Amino acid sequence: MKEKLIKIFAVYGFNLNQMQAEQFEKYYLYLVQENEKFNLTAITEEEDVIVKHFLDSVLPVRELKSNASIIDIGTGAGFPGIPLKILRPDLKVTLLDSLQKRVKFLNEVVSLLNLKNITAVHSRAEDYVKENREKYDYVVSRAVARMNTLLEYTLPYLKIGGKAILYKSQKAEEELAESQKALSILGGKLAKVVHFNIKDEDRSIVIVKKVKHTPLTYPRGKNLPKTKPI
Repeated sequence: MKEKLIKIFAVYGFNLNQMQAEQFEKYYLYLVQENEKFNLTAITEEEDVIVKHFLDSVLPVRELKSNASIIDIGTGAGFPGIPLKILRPDLKVTLLDSLQKRVKFLNEVVSLLNLKNITAVHSRAEDYVKENREKYDYVVSRAVARMNTLLEYTLPYLKIGGKAILYKSQKAEEELAESQKALSILGGKLAKVVHFNIKDEDRSIVIVKKVKHTPLTYPRGKNLPKTKPI
């Protein structure tokens, strides 16, 4: 599997060394082994996991400055935070998830892959921010919510000048259009949208820069960001 990983990543301009390929292989084998227990992913075929989870997670890695602090909101099985950490050991990563059993899995993966400066936290985004507001250089989130909801969960974590990196399908422009009010209120400004095509699937990475402080009333509790988005 290691050679397949190196080959597929190379097609898209990412050079894996042998240690990184070995870490991804261990990650895959453990993910599949534990999947039934933890209900982590519907995608389990080897090449599909490599492309749709691992490669997809690292698409914006070149956007991240050296030694940056990064929080992955709603990380689930560790995507995109763990693949980003494998490719960029310099990053200081926090993996946030609201399910204790997934956090248990994440801690086991971190130990198995011998990753340093990475922490898995059991909490909801609107709770963890109370002690960690405007603390991070980057916040990433993948397959969690529509953008107007996601901005409310992510932007409060960013320092001024920090960036939210949001993984979206080809419908990013539609979600951006309905997020203009949220951007304005929450202190964000669209920096750019980067488009990728991976195995005939279009992917968009939306990058939002934090340009002013997010009002302390956000994020709201009681699931309001989802039920009544800005």
